Amino acid sequence: MTDQRTLTPASELAAENPTTFPNESDDYRRARNELLAEEIELRRHLWRVAEQRRALPPGGEIPQDYRFDGPDGPVTLSDMFGDQHTLIVYSMMYGPERDEGCPMCSSMLDAWDGEARHIEHRAALAVVARSPIDRIVSYAETRGWSGLSFYSDPTGDYTADYAGERDADAPAYTVFQRRDGVVRHFYSGEATMEMADPGQDPHAAPDMNPLWVLLDTTPDGRGTDWYPSLDD
Repeated sequence: MTDQRTLTPASELAAENPTTFPNESDDYRRARNELLAEEIELRRHLWRVAEQRRALPPGGEIPQDYRFDGPDGPVTLSDMFGDQHTLIVYSMMYGPERDEGCPMCSSMLDAWDGEARHIEHRAALAVVARSPIDRIVSYAETRGWSGLSFYSDPTGDYTADYAGERDADAPAYTVFQRRDGVVRHFYSGEATMEMADPGQDPHAAPDMNPLWVLLDTTPDGRGTDWYPSLDD
């Protein structure tokens, strides 16, 4: 991992910041440079967390090569890797009991749809839901999603093992790794509502939805009672 002894203190880097903007006060520049030092520390912390994540011991081998329904027919989890050795699977909240997809999941997938072609240079990416595949594909079309790959988990076996319950209508972010023909679980998001700090949702760190990342840079932030809707 990164040797922290080789890094210049964040406060020293921020003190050398040459940036100024028209008519800003000395108080603003002082506070902004203090914030910049914290942003540098945050970047370093995220980097350390990513290194720690990459250094995880091998996860458990998948108990079965799960079967899914795709737009072109049945596929297995191992099929989803294509020619990659890493597979990201997002479990979307869109079970048969829902009239529409989850607004929060849909908001995030709106952003991922444009990034999918770039992500897939490094890892395969799949979206799984419990609704039948025709229903999932129809919903994707209404959202204008064309870059993502969608699959149905008809038996619920995968959902039971990696999203909590067989019929769980809950989101899950899961990464698998394939080495020497063996597929293992590598990483899952594990933050729960019980882990949220007072007044906050248990967003991942780093947050997987750029919506929140951008809003966090604004004066009013992400707020405490606003969420995206399917009408946006």
